[in-house]
Amino acid sequence: MKTDALDQKLNDVFPGKVVRKDLLLQVKKGTNVPSFVLEFLLARYCASDDPREIQEGMAAVLETIQKNYVRPDESNKAQMIVQQKGKHTFIDKIHVKYFEKEKRPWARMENFNSSRIGINERYYKSENDRIFEGGIWAECTVAHNDQEEDNYAFYIEQLKPIQLSKFDFEAFVEGRRKFTRDEWLDVLIRSFGLEPGWMTQRIKFHYIARLAPLVEANFNFIELGPRGNGKSYTFSEFSPYSTLLGAPTSAATLWWNNGRKQVGIIGFWDVVAFDEVGEGITVRDKETFQVMKQYMANGNFTRSTSTVTANAGLAFVGNIDDSIESVVNSPQHTLFKPLHPVFDLAILDRFHTFLPGWEIPKNKDENLTRNYGLIIEYLAEAFHHLARKTNRFAQVKAACKLGPGYDQRDQTAVLKTVCAFVKMLHPGDEPTQEEVNEYLVYAIEGRRRVKEQLNKKKPDDEFANINLGYYGTDGQLIIVYCPESKNADATQNPARPSGGNEDQSQAVAAPTPDTTEKAPPPPVMPADEVIIPVIESTDMTTDVPHQAKERHYRIHYGATGYSYESIFGDYLPGAEEIIIEDPYIRQQHQIINFLRFCETVVRVGKPKKITLVTRFDNQLEKDEAMAKLFTISDSLKQFDVVLEIKENSAIHDREIRLSNGWQIKIGRGFDIYQRPDDWLQIGANDLDLRPCLETMVDIFRI
Repeated sequence: MKTDALDQKLNDVFPGKVVRKDLLLQVKKGTNVPSFVLEFLLARYCASDDPREIQEGMAAVLETIQKNYVRPDESNKAQMIVQQKGKHTFIDKIHVKYFEKEKRPWARMENFNSSRIGINERYYKSENDRIFEGGIWAECTVAHNDQEEDNYAFYIEQLKPIQLSKFDFEAFVEGRRKFTRDEWLDVLIRSFGLEPGWMTQRIKFHYIARLAPLVEANFNFIELGPRGNGKSYTFSEFSPYSTLLGAPTSAATLWWNNGRKQVGIIGFWDVVAFDEVGEGITVRDKETFQVMKQYMANGNFTRSTSTVTANAGLAFVGNIDDSIESVVNSPQHTLFKPLHPVFDLAILDRFHTFLPGWEIPKNKDENLTRNYGLIIEYLAEAFHHLARKTNRFAQVKAACKLGPGYDQRDQTAVLKTVCAFVKMLHPGDEPTQEEVNEYLVYAIEGRRRVKEQLNKKKPDDEFANINLGYYGTDGQLIIVYCPESKNADATQNPARPSGGNEDQSQAVAAPTPDTTEKAPPPPVMPADEVIIPVIESTDMTTDVPHQAKERHYRIHYGATGYSYESIFGDYLPGAEEIIIEDPYIRQQHQIINFLRFCETVVRVGKPKKITLVTRFDNQLEKDEAMAKLFTISDSLKQFDVVLEIKENSAIHDREIRLSNGWQIKIGRGFDIYQRPDDWLQIGANDLDLRPCLETMVDIFRI
């Protein structure tokens, strides 16, 4: 690795709080461990520039992961280790839940796969409520309980959250003052794992804008763009204070649970992000979106007789498959085209910024940094402080000289976006007027992109005032445009129905170019990124099926809507043979999961043969499992499907190969669901309603 002046400066100013991002990439490729967990270990073992010490540290990190990180398929082994040794330290995600009937809390370790672990109150009586909602990653020393009269086998002897116990914001601010604005911008970019050298200033601002909901409370953000450019990563890996929902959620989960009389996840996170909203989001209940309108407008919502206030921002990320040029020049379509009709004008108008994700390239190895950056956890703590304990709105409002024609939502949207930039780039100081105007231009563009699409969708002139601008230092009014649509007449002057107010439409026509800033030409999508357009859904209650295409996504803890059919269904047609490699089809629940997969296969596809490759630890286990698998085999014969069972003691990974060319890898295999507290509760039998465990899904062509 070749360091530069910024590396040296960063190490000098923030000693112990930086990490080589290339080391993270090396470790990340070989394990499915969250980035902030890996950086926690790298900071512990690889805080050196000496190549030999780095090599030894990397070995220590890998050894720690091997010995202490609990993999989902090794839970039984982990429990046996504790029983045999008396105690052992694990890296796992831990939750605490209070059981009313027992009048006490129990801890649950996710991959350790035990939901009845004793825990001392000193480990959950803190300011960190996330241990109750969503859980936290921690180093947990689990001890075996040898007291026969007790009804639990394990207890937490020691718990160390993998996050900072204390955060010194003043020290963070003082460190920032050692850098110029542009140096600090590059520090942030490198901290994300990217190399700023290849980026224009505009691209850098795009990456910064993605983080706006993490620093500005109640920020409403949307980004649509091509697949594989890191949209979801920002909210799933960058901060432990954000959560990414991979499937639609219910009003009870998101907003308020009437049964528990408790606020939903909106009250426990800085950002709640919705993934793949451009894929045709499933709408389970309209109430979710009705409450959303009120919350996006005011940061609160009413349930029963109470008004609930929360600070969490809402982020929506998804794919747009159409050519951007074709959309902005289309009289009928808008850039909101991929969204479900439930995203009506009232919701769309509440977006503070619309980030043009089509301008951000797909992630490539050459775009990743090999230099130092701030530890993600440290930067996330700084952003959390900025979101919860700082307010720059009054200062920003005084510095921004907005032009005429802003309504209240326009003004709020623009100023909140500028606030986010000021917080991230100037956390303890005031930017210059020139810097404020840079952020202001970007913020106006993001809001104008929203207004332009609303103006195309609405048949009257409610949103016709799209020409938002500001007064420059010379007092001249400068109108800000979106580069992709500046010269698109279908967007700037959309056609109105016969009898419409054409005069008013003409009144807001674009001013002549010589009075405005020149915008760059519309971006042109590479030929390999022009994908078949998404078909709009017109029925709010009907899901639009996914086309069979490569997909790489994370199923998050607690997510619902992931039945086997929803995951595998698009890829089964045309597959005459299915080969399943899974070393853990032996216990009763694992065999039931395999049966449910076979049912999906029979219902959706027309296979002739299913081959299961698995393994057994002993003869007794094999005999019991094979008896049950033979029963499934006999049942499949009724559908003209042959089940062949092979034993391979060497396999470890889980994957499914289809004869039609698709390969599917899921970290947990079929075992992706939480065990119900009661088998008579909703979700026990309908997997669409069953909360999931966290895992990665990778589907690609062989």
